[in-house]
Amino acid sequence: MPKESAGCSAPYPEAESVADFVRHLDEVRACIAAAAERVGRTGAEVRLLPVSKTVPEERIRLAVAAGCRTLGENKVQEAKREWRNLSELPLTWSVIGHLQTNKARDVAAFAGEFQALDSLRAAEALDRRLQAAGRGLDVYVQVNTSAEDSKYGLPPDELIGFLKKLPQYGALRVQGLMTLAVFTSDTERVRSCFRMLRGLRDQGRELGLVGPGGLSMGMSGDYGTAVEEGATVVRVGQALFGARSLPDRHFWPGVTTGERSAP
Repeated sequence: MPKESAGCSAPYPEAESVADFVRHLDEVRACIAAAAERVGRTGAEVRLLPVSKTVPEERIRLAVAAGCRTLGENKVQEAKREWRNLSELPLTWSVIGHLQTNKARDVAAFAGEFQALDSLRAAEALDRRLQAAGRGLDVYVQVNTSAEDSKYGLPPDELIGFLKKLPQYGALRVQGLMTLAVFTSDTERVRSCFRMLRGLRDQGRELGLVGPGGLSMGMSGDYGTAVEEGATVVRVGQALFGARSLPDRHFWPGVTTGERSAP
């Protein structure tokens, strides 16, 4: 199978200037294009979603100056704070982490996209808040393709039944599926998670349940593999902003030292 090209993985130097961000964006986009070309795709088919979790607001401003217009955040409270403090910037927010229903009001108020829908309780709470606000929201349904208890997401065998119930929530616009692959340096195990999501998307597409049929998969340590397996969105943080001071297990329960990097 194809391998990721050199220069598309760790180490991740910190971006401290607009020029640094421009260079990192160019490097990541080049890696996306190379991965796409290896399987007969084009880089234009893949949306790069920069992930700014833990990044100070002054550095987010640099990223925006370098051309970033949508940023992903795992935690609703962080995204809400940044949305308020950076409101003068031409910036929209994608919430990519698990949603507690008591945060649905916040997501409905400011998010342009939600990529971690995995329960009818969350769908109902979001829809109610969105209907009250008179707006809709693009959503991706999260699937647990690694079968790890530490990860959120629907079990694969529950996905189709879940998708069939979503049309009752009229404010939610299903765009496709999202997953976090297993955290390991074993590329073939990672690839199997992405292949599973693509297969599930294909099933949902046949039934008209996944909208455009997007696949949000791949992060800093594995986005090349994800693109090879059909990703239409890759969520990249460290490869753009630089390595985080906190270990991956702080963000992703169950991750141990030495495993591949989170977004």
